[in-house]
Amino acid sequence: MSPFAYRDFTMLCISRLTSTLGWQMLGVAIGWHVYELTHDPFAIGLIGLSQFLPSIILVLFAGQIADQIDRRLVMAFAHCVAAISALLLLAGSEFHFITPALIYFAATLLGIVWIFGAPANQAILPNTVPPELFSKAVGFIASIFQLANISGPALAGILFFFGVKAVYICAALLFACAVVANILMRTKTTIVKRPFTLENLFAGISFIKKRPILLGAMSLDLFAILFASVMALLPVYAKDILHIGPQGLGLLRCAPAIGAAIMGLLLVKIGLKNNAGRNFFLSMALFGIITILFGLSENAYLSFALLIALGAADMISIYVRTHLMQMNTPDDMRGRVGAVSMLFVTTSNELGDFESGTMAAWLGTVPAVVVGGVLSLAVAGFIAWRVPSLRKLKTLEEVK
Repeated sequence: MSPFAYRDFTMLCISRLTSTLGWQMLGVAIGWHVYELTHDPFAIGLIGLSQFLPSIILVLFAGQIADQIDRRLVMAFAHCVAAISALLLLAGSEFHFITPALIYFAATLLGIVWIFGAPANQAILPNTVPPELFSKAVGFIASIFQLANISGPALAGILFFFGVKAVYICAALLFACAVVANILMRTKTTIVKRPFTLENLFAGISFIKKRPILLGAMSLDLFAILFASVMALLPVYAKDILHIGPQGLGLLRCAPAIGAAIMGLLLVKIGLKNNAGRNFFLSMALFGIITILFGLSENAYLSFALLIALGAADMISIYVRTHLMQMNTPDDMRGRVGAVSMLFVTTSNELGDFESGTMAAWLGTVPAVVVGGVLSLAVAGFIAWRVPSLRKLKTLEEVK
């Protein structure tokens, strides 16, 4: 049976598709807009910092909320505020009061609502399908997510022909569609009312600390992406190195998602039944090598192909991490454990964007990317040495 036979899984996929399209379109528009206003790669890095700082403060509260309140409503509220943020940027562009400060404010607001919506979004997936269909559900929803990552930047690139305001309008409409899909879901989750104590707040961290395989997988993803993040610097590559403009930027932004979507569909078909740990580390090693090659490339076609390969390697990591976390966490803990996962993801993505912008300002764009790839390889080797249980992991069914 297909997971799409279940209404709530279908609604979750629609929500994930439309909201991810909106996030990706805003990511392209905001990055290009601030670089157009400043011509400074460090200014792009500040977008990541403006999203990271509130997230790291609020993420554990977001996890507890995801275990205390109907997760559908948490997701709907987050998508509603995201739509308002897009409309704020639209108004700033239309009435000529757009500034880098306004863009950073909108980015901060987007970072806050993303960190509150993401744990609920992640934790609700196991409730939408029976356990025997969960592996297929992970592969399908990851592929849909990546297809949206493909389409979002490409659609933003097309809409740039009509101006940045068209991107903001479309993003707001997509978030509104996500709100409707969230409301139409009927999923029942296990909600146990708990006081907002420090013990409950940090329960997700305590849960993961007791499971070295989970901690190792999440730590590797954190530091590999932190050091080897190239997404924030794509406006620089598009404008100054590859000379392909905002439309080319949209294509570069969607390239990793093409590779991830293809790999996700392959994983639906074949899974990772054996040597899951070894394949996990191989994928992360490839991630670092491909990052180095991308940093050195001055050919648009080669750069596009390398980003596709980068996304495919990253998808294996996402698949392994999602299985290990979701299938080994009680339902009433999934929000808080998911929040810790989001803390790692947010740190790697948003702080990684800031690190990339800062390194590019200090060393130059190309050296910054190459050094990041080398550091990513070093982290993969270190964690493979320090967490042998993850390296030797055969299947994804059990974590001790």
